Amino acid sequence: MPSSYYCPAPLVSPHLGFGIDDWKRIHHCIMEKSSGLYAGYALRHVDGLDQESSVCLHLGLTDYRTFVGTNLNPLWEKFLIPSEDDSVRCQHTSSPLGNGAIVETSDNRILVLQRSYNVGEFPGYFVFPGGHSEPEELGISDHQNDKGLTQAADLNRKVSQEMFDGIIREVVEEIGVPAESLTDPVFIGISRREMNVRPTAFFFLKCNMESKEIYQVYSRAQDGFESTQLYTVSRDELRKMALRMPGCHHGGYTLYELMIQTVEDARQSSRWL
Repeated sequence: MPSSYYCPAPLVSPHLGFGIDDWKRIHHCIMEKSSGLYAGYALRHVDGLDQESSVCLHLGLTDYRTFVGTNLNPLWEKFLIPSEDDSVRCQHTSSPLGNGAIVETSDNRILVLQRSYNVGEFPGYFVFPGGHSEPEELGISDHQNDKGLTQAADLNRKVSQEMFDGIIREVVEEIGVPAESLTDPVFIGISRREMNVRPTAFFFLKCNMESKEIYQVYSRAQDGFESTQLYTVSRDELRKMALRMPGCHHGGYTLYELMIQTVEDARQSSRWL
């Protein structure tokens, strides 16, 4: 089962801030032994702080080979340090911060993909569209330790915006819908699965297209090879499918349900005012 961090007041991009840490997470021995692995970079999740009107995530830099050597290692638990504090417990794992999108169509269905059997993680499982943000989109290819305060603040703003731009990009590439059909993403929380402690940030978006239209564009999706089938499901159907999702995506479903309950409670309260 996953552990989830819920953002009680869902946030849009100006309220999500980031701190870039200076931890050097590249395990050279793993890289030397795994030279054939994809070497792309990802943002590394360290910890987070929930403030009254914003969420601050402390992020570093990691890569796919380090992820394979730590989180995906069959002995991944050996990398964990006994601690109730995740930032301490997971300091020796890559823990790339993934992203996931709960996308609601104009006919009130939720988009779910079934992963291809040719992918490395969880082949055949149901998942929400997503992937991870791309540091290369910001020109980040190494740790930014020599930045002054002004440059660091500018970089943090760009990383924050990339979190929101990145999830739109993932939905467009995996589903095939145009970016202009999507609303601005709303950050609803982070889920970390228990198995290999992989974290994922989840966002809620609406699409102004109906299910039948989305099925048509899905066949031409840029990253359609990563999945074998698209489903547009009701909330009841989603609850059943969530049982066959990886832990972090099952946590994403839980965050979505918490968001809906929060909205419904707020509406009930407003009726009594």
